[in-house]
Amino acid sequence: MTGLSFDRHCAEIVAQSDLLRAHLDRADLTVAVPSCPGWNLGQLVRHLGGGQRWAAEVVRTRATVPPTDTHFRDLSAYAREEPAVVGPWLVESAAELAGALNAAGPEVMTWTPLPVPAATVFWARRFAHETLMHRADAALALGEDLAVDPAVAVDALDEWMELGSLPMMFDFYPERRTLLGPGRTLHLHATDLPAEAGAEWLVDLTGDTLAWRRAHEKAAVAVRGPVTELLLLVYRRRPVGEAAVEVLGDAALLDLWLDRVQFG
Repeated sequence: MTGLSFDRHCAEIVAQSDLLRAHLDRADLTVAVPSCPGWNLGQLVRHLGGGQRWAAEVVRTRATVPPTDTHFRDLSAYAREEPAVVGPWLVESAAELAGALNAAGPEVMTWTPLPVPAATVFWARRFAHETLMHRADAALALGEDLAVDPAVAVDALDEWMELGSLPMMFDFYPERRTLLGPGRTLHLHATDLPAEAGAEWLVDLTGDTLAWRRAHEKAAVAVRGPVTELLLLVYRRRPVGEAAVEVLGDAALLDLWLDRVQFG
């Protein structure tokens, strides 16, 4: 299973926003979002849509420094939102970002928080999965089922691995160095996908960096389960004890790794 294309990432920003909007119909948007402490459902949507519009500005203006992001960080003004207002607004936000990305194409450079070969490729992928995970937040808050296209879930896990193992992460999060040590390896295996999908990840903490690869290898701890459950687990949307996964081996290493490398 290969990674998603730039065009697919742009399309997913819109598709995942549409799916999130569907969760909002007839929902009480004051419901708390447990996976985003301090936010209710309306505030979650305002954060996501505000972030999409912010990224659209970055791409559209070819920004060399980040625009202000206060409008989607401070959500105190959005405590009592209505589905009929924020639903369409979110869809418009997604369309604005996808439109800016498609107009720019996949090779345009702008400011990004991380060094990447092409900024628009980064923004398309990042917001495809940012939108997916906030849709998951909404679904979990409302007690609804979450269905994710396996190709999208695999790509989201790949991106999580790639960004989380960048060497500069040690500068941002020095405590991650404590993960490194002899024999420290983790294996994630998506049991609901065929072998040819290659939906297995080996996290190698035995060297000087946080390394990973797609591989079927023995490890100190193995986690087996559906790909969506693995995604919710590594993003800390579902605790290990509540996820539909099987943990074999050093469970304490798994807990330590999840605690140290979380983001998003």
